[in-house]
Amino acid sequence: MVFGSQAILGTYPEASASLRTSIEVDVQPKNRPDRAINIDGALGELSLFHQTHGFYVHGVSIETARLPDGWKERVIPLKDEYLTRGMTGFCIGIHDLAGSKIVAFREKDRDFIRILIIEGLIDDALLSDRIRTLPIEKGIIEHRLLWLRETVTDLMK
Repeated sequence: MVFGSQAILGTYPEASASLRTSIEVDVQPKNRPDRAINIDGALGELSLFHQTHGFYVHGVSIETARLPDGWKERVIPLKDEYLTRGMTGFCIGIHDLAGSKIVAFREKDRDFIRILIIEGLIDDALLSDRIRTLPIEKGIIEHRLLWLRETVTDLMK
């Protein structure tokens, strides 16, 4: 399960470089979540893999991400001989990814969402619907919806 920013590759394998700048890939084994720690140890930050390839794989529980209701039904399989070496990765959908980014609300997450909007890769009405189902306080949901409306308005001027 791929659920960090690089999950964008499931929906948009040819996403712009500005959306693929992270050197970290957040993953959890789909059928063996208890093995996330093994991934982090072998492929994580400062590992030989990281030093060799210039990016690292962060094995972590998907439960660390706050995702909209129903996200499991919307995961996107990604299978590619080069990217996945013939294995199938399951990426969270783009609107679920944007929803998790809006929960984190760090500057890099807001920038990521802005780029999605500018490049026309998300539908703001659908993202608003997903935000309403996030497992966070109602006041935070309202704040994030307001931010999204203002951001869309500013970017579309």
